Amino acid sequence: MRTKTNVARKKYTRKVFKRAKGFVMGRGKLFRTAVETIERAEAFATRDRRARKRTMRSLWIVRIGAAVAQHGLNYSRFIAGLKKAGVLMDRKMLADLAVRDAAAFKALVDQAKAKLA
Repeated sequence: MRTKTNVARKKYTRKVFKRAKGFVMGRGKLFRTAVETIERAEAFATRDRRARKRTMRSLWIVRIGAAVAQHGLNYSRFIAGLKKAGVLMDRKMLADLAVRDAAAFKALVDQAKAKLA
């Protein structure tokens, strides 16, 4: 008896069209076009997950730089001062402090200034 692909094919097509939900015109209705569009979308998703990390880091750096400028220091000197002071905080945490807790951030800036002087 020969093997038939009916059930497996049906399952695969259902899976593809479920992933293609919301795509416009043939991209959501035609099987081959849907498969191509899904592959492309997954490639972009992979690429953009990495790009988002870069974008967020640059955003944190801008925020830290703006907050440090208010205290009469620039970003690179501030980071150098923190390294000398032995403060092990990443840029995400520093940016969050700069936005949410100005007093704590001021304390860090003072620490960095003290080590630079």
